[in-house]
Amino acid sequence: MLAFTNARIFDGINNKLVNANVIVDGDRIKSVSEAPVAENVEVIDCGGRVLMPGLIDAHIHAYFYDLNVNRMQHLPVTMYAHHAANMLGDMLDRGFTSVRDTGGADYGLWLAIRDGLIKAPRLFYCEKALSQTGGHADIRHQHHHHPHDDHVVMCGCCFVNPLGVVVDGVDAVRRVVREQLRRGASFIKFCGSGGVSTTSDPLDSIQFSDSEVRAIVEEVENHLVYCTAHIHPDRALKRAINLGVHCIEHGTLIEPDTARMAADKGTFIVPTLAVIAGLSEHGEEFGYPRESLDKLARVKDEAIDRLRHMKSAGVQLGFGTDLIGAIQPMQCIEFGLRSSVFSNFEILHQATGMNARIIGAQGEIGQIVEGAYADILVVDGNPLEDLKLMEDDGARIPIVMKGGNFHRNRLVAA
Repeated sequence: MLAFTNARIFDGINNKLVNANVIVDGDRIKSVSEAPVAENVEVIDCGGRVLMPGLIDAHIHAYFYDLNVNRMQHLPVTMYAHHAANMLGDMLDRGFTSVRDTGGADYGLWLAIRDGLIKAPRLFYCEKALSQTGGHADIRHQHHHHPHDDHVVMCGCCFVNPLGVVVDGVDAVRRVVREQLRRGASFIKFCGSGGVSTTSDPLDSIQFSDSEVRAIVEEVENHLVYCTAHIHPDRALKRAINLGVHCIEHGTLIEPDTARMAADKGTFIVPTLAVIAGLSEHGEEFGYPRESLDKLARVKDEAIDRLRHMKSAGVQLGFGTDLIGAIQPMQCIEFGLRSSVFSNFEILHQATGMNARIIGAQGEIGQIVEGAYADILVVDGNPLEDLKLMEDDGARIPIVMKGGNFHRNRLVAA
Protein backbone atom coordinates (compact mmCIF):
# COMPACT_ATOMS: atom_id res chain seq x y z
CA MET A 1 0.00 0.00 0.00
CA LEU A 2 0.96 3.61 -0.62
CA ALA A 3 -0.23 6.83 1.02
CA PHE A 4 -0.28 10.34 -0.43
CA THR A 5 -0.14 12.73 2.52
CA ASN A 6 -0.03 16.50 2.98
CA ALA A 7 -2.13 16.95 -0.16
CA ARG A 8 -4.97 19.29 -1.06
CA ILE A 9 -7.45 17.21 -3.02
CA PHE A 10 -9.54 18.19 -6.03
CA ASP A 11 -11.83 15.18 -6.34
CA GLY A 12 -13.00 15.83 -9.93
CA ILE A 13 -16.54 16.63 -8.83
CA ASN A 14 -16.56 19.44 -6.25
CA ASN A 15 -15.32 23.01 -6.62
CA LYS A 16 -13.17 23.01 -3.50
CA LEU A 17 -9.99 21.48 -2.18
CA VAL A 18 -10.06 19.11 0.77
CA ASN A 19 -7.18 18.14 3.03
CA ALA A 20 -6.97 14.35 3.26
CA ASN A 21 -4.72 11.33 2.89
CA VAL A 22 -5.23 9.11 -0.15
CA ILE A 23 -4.41 5.43 0.39
CA VAL A 24 -3.71 3.34 -2.71
CA ASP A 25 -3.95 -0.46 -2.54
CA GLY A 26 -2.99 -2.24 -5.74
CA ASP A 27 -4.63 -0.47 -8.68
CA ARG A 28 -7.43 1.16 -6.67
CA ILE A 29 -7.97 3.97 -4.19
CA LYS A 30 -8.58 2.29 -0.82
CA SER A 31 -9.58 5.40 1.13
CA VAL A 32 -9.72 9.19 1.14
CA SER A 33 -9.76 10.41 4.72
CA GLU A 34 -7.97 12.33 7.45
CA ALA A 35 -7.27 9.11 9.37
CA PRO A 36 -3.61 8.57 10.37
CA VAL A 37 -1.55 6.45 8.00
CA ALA A 38 -0.54 3.00 9.25
CA GLU A 39 3.16 2.50 10.01
CA ASN A 40 3.79 -0.13 7.34
CA VAL A 41 2.53 2.03 4.45
CA GLU A 42 4.92 3.78 2.07
CA VAL A 43 4.33 7.55 2.19
CA ILE A 44 4.57 10.19 -0.53
CA ASP A 45 4.57 13.63 1.09
CA CYS A 46 2.89 15.96 -1.43
CA GLY A 47 4.19 19.05 0.34
CA GLY A 48 0.85 20.86 0.16
CA ARG A 49 0.50 20.29 -3.60
CA VAL A 50 -2.86 19.60 -5.23
CA LEU A 51 -3.74 15.95 -5.85
CA MET A 52 -6.37 15.34 -8.51
CA PRO A 53 -7.72 12.63 -10.82
CA GLY A 54 -5.87 11.78 -14.01
CA LEU A 55 -7.15 13.77 -16.98
CA ILE A 56 -9.48 12.25 -19.58
CA ASP A 57 -9.57 13.21 -23.26
CA ALA A 58 -12.92 12.04 -24.61
CA HIS A 59 -12.13 12.54 -28.31
CA ILE A 60 -8.90 11.23 -29.80
CA HIS A 61 -7.89 9.19 -32.87
CA ALA A 62 -4.85 7.07 -32.06
CA TYR A 63 -4.50 5.77 -35.64
CA PHE A 64 -4.97 9.13 -37.41
CA TYR A 65 -1.40 9.52 -38.64
CA ASP A 66 -1.68 11.83 -41.66
CA LEU A 67 -3.63 15.11 -41.78
CA ASN A 68 -4.54 14.23 -45.36
CA VAL A 69 -7.07 11.41 -44.94
CA ASN A 70 -6.93 10.56 -48.65
CA ARG A 71 -3.36 9.31 -48.15
CA MET A 72 -4.11 7.18 -45.12
CA GLN A 73 -5.51 4.13 -46.86
CA HIS A 74 -2.17 3.60 -48.61
CA LEU A 75 -0.11 3.19 -45.43
CA PRO A 76 0.61 -0.18 -43.76
CA VAL A 77 -1.08 -1.08 -40.48
CA THR A 78 2.28 -1.10 -38.69
CA MET A 79 2.64 2.64 -39.35
CA TYR A 80 -0.61 3.38 -37.54
CA ALA A 81 0.37 1.14 -34.63
CA HIS A 82 3.71 2.90 -34.12
CA HIS A 83 2.07 6.32 -34.41
CA ALA A 84 -0.50 5.28 -31.79
CA ALA A 85 2.19 4.13 -29.36
CA ASN A 86 4.06 7.41 -29.74
CA MET A 87 0.96 9.59 -29.48
CA LEU A 88 -0.52 7.76 -26.48
CA GLY A 89 2.79 7.85 -24.61
CA ASP A 90 2.90 11.62 -25.09
CA MET A 91 -0.64 11.92 -23.74
CA LEU A 92 0.24 9.98 -20.59
CA ASP A 93 3.24 12.28 -20.11
CA ARG A 94 0.83 15.24 -20.15
CA GLY A 95 -1.30 13.72 -17.38
CA PHE A 96 -4.03 12.10 -19.48
CA THR A 97 -4.54 8.72 -17.83
CA SER A 98 -7.65 7.81 -19.86
CA VAL A 99 -8.66 8.48 -23.46
CA ARG A 100 -11.71 7.69 -25.55
CA ASP A 101 -10.88 6.89 -29.16
CA THR A 102 -13.77 7.90 -31.41
CA GLY A 103 -12.77 6.04 -34.54
CA GLY A 104 -9.98 3.63 -35.35
CA ALA A 105 -8.58 2.09 -32.17
CA ASP A 106 -9.28 -1.59 -31.72
CA TYR A 107 -8.91 -4.62 -29.48
CA GLY A 108 -5.27 -5.11 -30.48
CA LEU A 109 -4.29 -1.64 -29.27
CA TRP A 110 -6.28 -2.12 -26.07
CA LEU A 111 -4.57 -5.46 -25.51
CA ALA A 112 -1.09 -3.99 -26.06
CA ILE A 113 -1.85 -1.36 -23.42
CA ARG A 114 -3.33 -3.86 -20.97
CA ASP A 115 -0.30 -6.13 -21.25
CA GLY A 116 2.18 -3.28 -20.84
CA LEU A 117 3.68 -3.49 -24.33
CA ILE A 118 3.32 0.27 -24.68
CA LYS A 119 3.04 3.12 -22.17
CA ALA A 120 -0.37 4.62 -22.71
CA PRO A 121 -3.50 5.92 -20.99
CA ARG A 122 -6.44 3.68 -20.22
CA LEU A 123 -8.22 3.19 -23.58
CA PHE A 124 -11.94 3.23 -24.34
CA TYR A 125 -12.65 2.51 -28.00
CA CYS A 126 -15.53 2.16 -30.45
CA GLU A 127 -13.65 0.27 -33.19
CA LYS A 128 -14.33 2.04 -36.49
CA ALA A 129 -16.67 4.98 -36.90
CA LEU A 130 -19.74 4.12 -38.98
CA SER A 131 -20.11 6.10 -42.20
CA GLN A 132 -22.61 5.95 -45.01
CA THR A 133 -21.20 5.80 -48.51
CA GLY A 134 -19.71 9.24 -49.15
CA GLY A 135 -20.02 10.09 -45.46
CA HIS A 136 -17.53 11.66 -43.11
CA ALA A 137 -15.54 8.48 -42.36
CA ASP A 138 -15.47 7.40 -46.01
CA ILE A 139 -11.91 8.59 -46.59
CA ARG A 140 -11.77 7.99 -50.34
CA HIS A 141 -11.29 11.05 -52.53
CA GLN A 142 -14.21 11.81 -54.88
CA HIS A 143 -12.28 10.40 -57.83
CA HIS A 144 -10.84 7.37 -56.13
CA HIS A 145 -12.32 3.94 -56.77
CA HIS A 146 -10.76 0.88 -55.25
CA PRO A 147 -11.40 -2.52 -56.86
CA HIS A 148 -12.70 -3.80 -53.52
CA ASP A 149 -14.97 -0.84 -52.76
CA ASP A 150 -18.09 -2.89 -53.35
CA HIS A 151 -17.01 -5.35 -50.70
CA VAL A 152 -16.72 -3.57 -47.36
CA VAL A 153 -13.77 -5.11 -45.54
CA MET A 154 -14.17 -5.35 -41.77
CA CYS A 155 -11.07 -7.37 -40.89
CA GLY A 156 -8.25 -5.50 -39.17
CA CYS A 157 -5.51 -7.09 -41.26
CA CYS A 158 -6.71 -5.52 -44.51
CA PHE A 159 -7.06 -2.12 -42.85
CA VAL A 160 -8.11 -0.29 -46.02
CA ASN A 161 -9.69 2.45 -43.87
CA PRO A 162 -8.10 2.84 -40.43
CA LEU A 163 -10.78 5.19 -39.12
CA GLY A 164 -14.18 4.09 -40.37
CA VAL A 165 -16.34 1.43 -41.95
CA VAL A 166 -18.70 2.28 -44.80
CA VAL A 167 -22.15 0.78 -44.28
CA ASP A 168 -25.57 1.44 -45.81
CA GLY A 169 -29.04 0.19 -44.88
CA VAL A 170 -30.70 -0.75 -41.60
CA ASP A 171 -29.80 -4.45 -41.67
CA ALA A 172 -26.17 -3.76 -42.58
CA VAL A 173 -25.92 -1.13 -39.84
CA ARG A 174 -27.25 -3.58 -37.25
CA ARG A 175 -24.75 -6.22 -38.33
CA VAL A 176 -21.78 -3.85 -38.13
CA VAL A 177 -22.83 -2.47 -34.73
CA ARG A 178 -23.18 -5.99 -33.34
CA GLU A 179 -19.83 -7.01 -34.82
CA GLN A 180 -18.00 -4.04 -33.29
CA LEU A 181 -19.59 -4.66 -29.90
CA ARG A 182 -18.47 -8.29 -30.20
CA ARG A 183 -14.93 -7.02 -30.71
CA GLY A 184 -14.97 -5.20 -27.40
CA ALA A 185 -16.21 -1.73 -28.31
CA SER A 186 -17.63 0.03 -25.26
CA PHE A 187 -19.69 2.42 -27.41
CA ILE A 188 -20.55 3.05 -31.06
CA LYS A 189 -19.67 6.17 -33.06
CA PHE A 190 -21.39 7.13 -36.30
CA CYS A 191 -21.13 10.14 -38.57
CA GLY A 192 -24.42 12.02 -38.50
CA SER A 193 -23.31 14.92 -40.66
CA GLY A 194 -20.63 16.10 -43.01
CA GLY A 195 -17.19 16.84 -41.63
CA VAL A 196 -14.14 18.95 -42.24
CA SER A 197 -11.33 16.44 -42.75
CA THR A 198 -12.99 14.44 -45.51
CA THR A 199 -13.12 15.85 -49.03
CA SER A 200 -16.24 14.31 -50.53
CA ASP A 201 -19.05 15.29 -48.14
CA PRO A 202 -20.68 18.71 -47.76
CA LEU A 203 -20.34 20.03 -44.21
CA ASP A 204 -24.08 20.72 -43.92
CA SER A 205 -25.19 17.28 -45.05
CA ILE A 206 -27.22 15.01 -42.78
CA GLN A 207 -25.87 11.47 -42.90
CA PHE A 208 -27.64 8.14 -42.32
CA SER A 209 -31.41 7.88 -42.55
CA ASP A 210 -33.66 8.21 -39.51
CA SER A 211 -34.29 4.46 -39.57
CA GLU A 212 -30.55 3.71 -39.64
CA VAL A 213 -29.95 6.02 -36.66
CA ARG A 214 -32.85 4.44 -34.74
CA ALA A 215 -31.30 1.03 -35.41
CA ILE A 216 -27.96 2.17 -33.96
CA VAL A 217 -29.66 3.61 -30.87
CA GLU A 218 -31.72 0.44 -30.36
CA GLU A 219 -28.72 -1.88 -30.77
CA VAL A 220 -26.48 -0.05 -28.29
CA GLU A 221 -29.26 0.26 -25.73
CA ASN A 222 -29.98 -3.47 -26.08
CA HIS A 223 -26.28 -4.01 -25.40
CA LEU A 224 -26.36 -1.63 -22.38
CA VAL A 225 -23.88 0.81 -23.92
CA TYR A 226 -24.30 4.12 -25.79
CA CYS A 227 -23.70 5.78 -29.13
CA THR A 228 -22.17 9.08 -30.07
CA ALA A 229 -22.43 10.99 -33.33
CA HIS A 230 -20.04 13.26 -35.20
CA ILE A 231 -22.16 16.33 -36.05
CA HIS A 232 -21.47 19.98 -36.94
CA PRO A 233 -24.64 21.60 -38.46
CA ASP A 234 -27.61 22.56 -36.31
CA ARG A 235 -30.33 20.73 -38.27
CA ALA A 236 -28.41 17.46 -37.95
CA LEU A 237 -28.00 18.10 -34.22
CA LYS A 238 -31.76 18.60 -33.78
CA ARG A 239 -32.49 15.35 -35.59
CA ALA A 240 -29.97 13.30 -33.60
CA ILE A 241 -31.19 14.61 -30.25
CA ASN A 242 -34.81 13.83 -31.21
CA LEU A 243 -33.82 10.30 -32.31
CA GLY A 244 -32.32 9.55 -28.90
CA VAL A 245 -28.59 9.71 -29.73
CA HIS A 246 -26.83 9.76 -26.37
CA CYS A 247 -23.80 11.93 -27.11
CA ILE A 248 -22.64 14.37 -29.80
CA GLU A 249 -19.06 15.04 -30.90
CA HIS A 250 -18.24 18.65 -31.85
CA GLY A 251 -21.71 20.27 -32.02
CA THR A 252 -19.89 23.20 -33.57
CA LEU A 253 -22.79 25.07 -35.23
CA ILE A 254 -25.45 24.57 -32.53
CA GLU A 255 -28.19 27.18 -32.11
CA PRO A 256 -29.60 28.26 -28.70
CA ASP A 257 -32.88 26.33 -29.06
CA THR A 258 -31.02 23.14 -29.97
CA ALA A 259 -28.71 23.59 -26.99
CA ARG A 260 -31.80 23.76 -24.78
CA MET A 261 -33.09 20.56 -26.39
CA ALA A 262 -29.81 18.82 -25.60
CA ALA A 263 -29.93 20.02 -22.00
CA ASP A 264 -33.57 18.93 -21.58
CA LYS A 265 -32.93 15.49 -23.08
CA GLY A 266 -29.67 14.96 -21.16
CA THR A 267 -27.69 14.62 -24.40
CA PHE A 268 -23.95 14.95 -23.76
CA ILE A 269 -21.86 17.08 -26.12
CA VAL A 270 -18.06 16.91 -26.47
CA PRO A 271 -16.78 20.09 -28.17
CA THR A 272 -13.29 19.90 -29.70
CA LEU A 273 -11.66 23.31 -29.99
CA ALA A 274 -7.99 22.27 -30.12
CA VAL A 275 -8.33 20.60 -33.51
CA ILE A 276 -9.88 23.73 -35.03
CA ALA A 277 -7.05 25.91 -33.72
CA GLY A 278 -4.39 23.36 -34.67
CA LEU A 279 -5.62 22.92 -38.22
CA SER A 280 -6.08 26.66 -38.69
CA GLU A 281 -2.49 27.23 -37.63
CA HIS A 282 -0.71 24.26 -39.22
CA GLY A 283 -3.12 22.52 -41.60
CA GLU A 284 -1.74 23.89 -44.83
CA GLU A 285 1.84 23.26 -43.68
CA PHE A 286 1.12 19.57 -43.06
CA GLY A 287 -0.82 18.85 -46.24
CA TYR A 288 -4.41 19.28 -45.06
CA PRO A 289 -6.54 19.09 -48.25
CA ARG A 290 -7.72 22.34 -49.83
CA GLU A 291 -11.35 21.16 -49.69
CA SER A 292 -10.95 20.64 -45.94
CA LEU A 293 -9.33 24.02 -45.36
CA ASP A 294 -12.29 25.66 -47.09
CA LYS A 295 -14.73 23.86 -44.78
CA LEU A 296 -12.61 24.67 -41.73
CA ALA A 297 -12.95 28.37 -42.52
CA ARG A 298 -16.73 28.02 -42.06
CA VAL A 299 -16.55 26.73 -38.49
CA LYS A 300 -13.39 28.17 -36.94
CA ASP A 301 -14.88 31.55 -35.99
CA GLU A 302 -18.16 30.06 -34.73
CA ALA A 303 -16.93 27.54 -32.15
CA ILE A 304 -16.47 29.80 -29.11
CA ASP A 305 -19.82 31.62 -29.44
CA ARG A 306 -21.68 28.34 -29.92
CA LEU A 307 -19.94 27.05 -26.79
CA ARG A 308 -21.62 29.94 -24.96
CA HIS A 309 -25.01 28.69 -26.20
CA MET A 310 -24.25 25.29 -24.69
CA LYS A 311 -23.16 26.75 -21.36
CA SER A 312 -26.21 29.05 -21.13
CA ALA A 313 -28.54 26.12 -21.78
CA GLY A 314 -26.85 23.92 -19.17
CA VAL A 315 -25.71 21.19 -21.58
CA GLN A 316 -23.53 18.50 -19.99
CA LEU A 317 -20.24 19.09 -21.77
CA GLY A 318 -17.19 16.89 -22.03
CA PHE A 319 -13.55 17.64 -22.82
CA GLY A 320 -12.11 16.46 -26.13
CA THR A 321 -9.34 17.59 -28.46
CA ASP A 322 -9.60 15.50 -31.68
CA LEU A 323 -5.97 16.30 -32.50
CA ILE A 324 -4.63 14.29 -35.40
CA GLY A 325 -1.32 13.52 -37.05
CA ALA A 326 1.40 16.12 -36.69
CA ILE A 327 -0.72 18.49 -34.57
CA GLN A 328 -1.32 16.01 -31.71
CA PRO A 329 1.33 17.76 -29.51
CA MET A 330 -1.14 20.68 -29.15
CA GLN A 331 -3.46 18.68 -26.87
CA CYS A 332 -3.11 20.94 -23.83
CA ILE A 333 -4.26 24.10 -25.64
CA GLU A 334 -7.84 22.85 -25.15
CA PHE A 335 -7.77 24.13 -21.55
CA GLY A 336 -6.96 27.73 -22.52
CA LEU A 337 -9.32 27.76 -25.50
CA ARG A 338 -12.27 27.03 -23.18
CA SER A 339 -11.28 29.58 -20.56
CA SER A 340 -13.08 32.51 -22.20
CA VAL A 341 -16.37 30.66 -21.64
CA PHE A 342 -15.88 28.40 -18.62
CA SER A 343 -14.38 28.72 -15.16
CA ASN A 344 -11.26 26.75 -14.26
CA PHE A 345 -13.38 24.38 -12.18
CA GLU A 346 -15.84 23.79 -15.02
CA ILE A 347 -13.02 22.92 -17.44
CA LEU A 348 -11.26 20.62 -14.95
CA HIS A 349 -14.58 18.94 -14.14
CA GLN A 350 -15.22 18.41 -17.86
CA ALA A 351 -11.80 16.74 -18.17
CA THR A 352 -12.34 14.48 -15.14
CA GLY A 353 -15.70 13.72 -13.50
CA MET A 354 -17.94 14.70 -16.42
CA ASN A 355 -15.92 12.79 -19.00
CA ALA A 356 -16.12 9.73 -16.76
CA ARG A 357 -19.93 10.02 -16.89
CA ILE A 358 -19.92 10.40 -20.66
CA ILE A 359 -17.67 7.37 -21.10
CA GLY A 360 -19.83 5.30 -18.75
CA ALA A 361 -17.05 4.85 -16.19
CA GLN A 362 -18.33 7.01 -13.33
CA GLY A 363 -16.77 5.94 -10.04
CA GLU A 364 -13.98 4.14 -11.91
CA ILE A 365 -12.01 7.05 -13.39
CA GLY A 366 -12.09 10.86 -13.24
CA GLN A 367 -12.60 11.00 -9.50
CA ILE A 368 -10.60 10.73 -6.28
CA VAL A 369 -12.96 8.47 -4.38
CA GLU A 370 -12.81 5.14 -2.59
CA GLY A 371 -12.96 2.24 -5.08
CA ALA A 372 -11.90 4.20 -8.16
CA TYR A 373 -8.79 3.33 -10.15
CA ALA A 374 -5.69 4.99 -8.71
CA ASP A 375 -5.31 7.33 -11.68
CA ILE A 376 -3.73 10.24 -9.83
CA LEU A 377 -1.90 13.48 -10.61
CA VAL A 378 0.04 15.64 -8.18
CA VAL A 379 0.35 19.22 -9.43
CA ASP A 380 2.80 21.99 -8.51
CA GLY A 381 0.20 24.57 -7.55
CA ASN A 382 -3.58 24.86 -7.65
CA PRO A 383 -5.12 24.40 -11.14
CA LEU A 384 -8.49 25.65 -9.84
CA GLU A 385 -6.77 29.04 -9.52
CA ASP A 386 -4.19 28.74 -12.32
CA LEU A 387 -5.26 26.64 -15.30
CA LYS A 388 -1.94 27.25 -17.05
CA LEU A 389 -0.52 24.53 -14.78
CA MET A 390 -2.35 22.05 -17.05
CA GLU A 391 -1.18 23.66 -20.31
CA ASP A 392 2.51 22.89 -19.88
CA ASP A 393 2.54 19.34 -21.32
CA GLY A 394 2.94 17.85 -17.85
CA ALA A 395 5.95 19.95 -16.81
CA ARG A 396 4.10 21.10 -13.68
CA ILE A 397 2.83 17.61 -12.83
CA PRO A 398 5.58 15.82 -10.85
CA ILE A 399 3.50 12.68 -10.28
CA VAL A 400 1.47 10.78 -12.87
CA MET A 401 0.03 7.51 -11.59
CA LYS A 402 -2.13 5.16 -13.64
CA GLY A 403 -3.80 2.20 -11.95
CA GLY A 404 -1.51 2.37 -8.91
CA ASN A 405 1.69 2.41 -10.99
CA PHE A 406 3.89 5.47 -11.27
CA HIS A 407 4.32 6.63 -14.84
CA ARG A 408 6.30 9.52 -13.39
CA ASN A 409 7.38 10.30 -9.83
CA ARG A 410 9.61 13.29 -9.13
CA LEU A 411 8.74 13.35 -5.42
CA VAL A 412 10.82 11.10 -3.17
CA ALA A 413 8.96 8.65 -0.92
CA ALA A 414 9.56 9.22 2.80
